[in-house]
This record gives sequence, C-alpha cells and structure tokens, in this order.
Amino acid sequence: MNSPQTVKDDMSRLTSFERQGLTFEVRDSGPTEGIPVILLHGFPQTSASWRSVAESLNRLGFRTWAPDQRGYSRGAAPSRRRDYRFSELVADAVALIEEAHAGPVHLVGHDWGAGVAWGVADKRPDLLRTLTAVSVPHPLAFALSTLTSAQAFKSWYMLLFQIPWIPELLMRKKDGFFYRRLLGTGATPENAARDLNDLHRLDAITNALHWYRALPFALSSLPLRKISVPTLQVWSDRDTAVGKHGHDLSEKFVSGPWELRTLEGVSHWIPDEAAGPLTTVLVEHFRRHDACLPGDSTQGPQGDMGSVDGATA
Repeated sequence: MNSPQTVKDDMSRLTSFERQGLTFEVRDSGPTEGIPVILLHGFPQTSASWRSVAESLNRLGFRTWAPDQRGYSRGAAPSRRRDYRFSELVADAVALIEEAHAGPVHLVGHDWGAGVAWGVADKRPDLLRTLTAVSVPHPLAFALSTLTSAQAFKSWYMLLFQIPWIPELLMRKKDGFFYRRLLGTGATPENAARDLNDLHRLDAITNALHWYRALPFALSSLPLRKISVPTLQVWSDRDTAVGKHGHDLSEKFVSGPWELRTLEGVSHWIPDEAAGPLTTVLVEHFRRHDACLPGDSTQGPQGDMGSVDGATA
C-alpha cells in the first residue's frame, strides 16, 4: 500500500487523504484533542448521513472523521468493479485511521460502512478501541442468515444490482422505483432527496453500485478470524433490508465483549432517523470499553458536558 499523503487545514484538520493515487474527502469536526471516532457511511449515502451524530459526539468532546468512501469522493472514483472489492474498501479505511495519527480509534460503520468496519476489526484490531456495526451483522453471519432465515428475500436488490445499466436507469429517476422501494422505506423525503441529489451531483451512481458488483471478488478477503475488539451491534426493528437473525448469529464470530442493541420503531436509516438514541448507545459503548473515558453516561470525555437530547434506546 502506498504511503498516504495528507491535505490539512491549519495544520490540525484532516480534510482529505490519499491512497494509491486516489484522494478521499473527509469531514473532520469536534475538539482537535478529543477522543477519536471514525464514521463510515453506507449505500447510497455520503458522509453527510453522519452529520447529526457527529455534531452530538462533538458536543460531548469527541473528535470525528467521516470520509466520503471509494466511489463517493470525486478524487477516488475508479471505473472498474474490481476496484471496489472488499479488501480495497478495508484498506481505504485503514489508511484514514493511520493518517489521522490519533492512535486507536472508535470505529463506527452503517450499512456497507459496517461491513468495512468488520473488515478493519479483522485485519487491524490494533488500530481500534471499539467496533460498532450499525444495521449490518458480521459478513459471515449475514451470509449464514441468507440460508437460515428470510434474509435472502430481504436482499433481493443485491441481485438486481448485478444487472448492467438497469439499476442505473432506475436510480436516475428521482421519484421512481428506486426512491419508493429503497430510500422511501423509512427515510424522510428530505434525506432521500439529499442522498439521490448527492449521487447525481457526484456522478456516483455506477460507483455506488460497484460495491455490490464487486462482491464476487470478496470471498478471499472476508473476515475469517473471530473479532477480538469490544463490539456493539445496533439493529432497528423496522429495517426492511436486514433482519435480526444475522445480528444474533454474529456473536459466534466475536471473541471479545459483544452486545446487540435494538432501536424500536426505527427504519434502516438509523444515523439520520435516530441520531440521538444512536449517539447514546455509542457513548455508553465507548465508555464501557475505553479506560480514557469516565463511566458516567452524562459526562463527555472532558468531564460533564451534558447528555444527548432525545437519547433513548
């Protein structure tokens, strides 16, 4: 892997990083000396999906980095589907963590970002304080759940996305099939429009689909060892894309401390729809497994900084 290069703002903010000639944009916010948290977005969203969670964490004294991942950054948009294989996605996240120079981090991923986070925890546990996987279980547990539950039916769109051109045509209709059946299942009209507009603005529709189209290349790089870092999984009971069975099975693939939290009445789009409750369970997880943080859930990393508004789980 090439040594990543950096673009910094006032020598303190990481606004982008490079890996193998690709330039990834990063949202860096919160106190510069705060406890480090990396936030990885999923499909078909950008780092904007983490804005509310990042703001809540920043108020509590955490520093957050939320990258626009491969295909979603203009400078990191290769055209071949094999360039989006799982090992490359994981290596991108590792490069960001190393470039942040923050020591071990709390790593949080939603949807596809959760899949990448599982891969980082498998390949480089030394870089992590904790792992939080939001909405998506361990990759092997997910695969097993497709054979032992209704997950295969919930994942129908993954097969659709393998077809050339047709998914692109569906996604280019801002009020059509894709909007109604995927983004429309729980996402607010404002957030769904934001995500689709971002894909159009960045010309990232095919790039986003390549995350799925590269799955045939992923078999050799899926996490095979048990995850040793403290792991939190967050699932929501109105998730129409991912069922609970895969989350229950994930415990078999974790050797470290493991916990599953369920958010009731929340759809798949947890960071947007339930930023307060998600932040609450994140901070509880961070404090439980990080000796640098006080244990009182009403305190931030630097002391009493208030609780998160609307945070119930």
